[in-house]
Amino acid sequence: MEELIARRYVQALSAVSRDVPADAALLATLAEVISEKKVMNALTSPIIAAEKKTDMVLKALGESADSAMKNFIKILGENKRLDLIPIVSKVLNKELQKKSNQYEGIVKSAHLLDDAALADLEDTLQKYTGAMIKLAQEKSELDGLRVTVEDLGIEVNFSKERVKEQLIDFITKSL
Repeated sequence: MEELIARRYVQALSAVSRDVPADAALLATLAEVISEKKVMNALTSPIIAAEKKTDMVLKALGESADSAMKNFIKILGENKRLDLIPIVSKVLNKELQKKSNQYEGIVKSAHLLDDAALADLEDTLQKYTGAMIKLAQEKSELDGLRVTVEDLGIEVNFSKERVKEQLIDFITKSL
């Protein structure tokens, strides 16, 4: 439900913004700040007036924001939707990725891959999807490899244990 509401705000911001990528970066930074528990509690508190909440967010923006972004924040404040800024930021980033056909993914494994293997994996995913994919690495307890590109709905798992089970199953069926 919140994502549907956020889409409408994203469409409005995209229509009036002169520099959507810059606004997306600014919203991402603001979303990071708002996601902190104390700030979110202040934005959702019924005790604090809506004008004060809006002023707080506008002060956090500073002078780097253009008039369209400031007006956007004011509209969110008037409609008591300032707590939606993290979701608006996420939806806006998805829209930008879709337009540029560039996506970000995560590779999780027990051991980090070297640059050549990571580039090869990115090339393979690019051939498969037709989109440019940039992968970041994370260490995990997984005994294998997991590649996830959420915005494209891709999740690929290579587990040593699963390959072993399938090999044993194949051998037992062959006998």
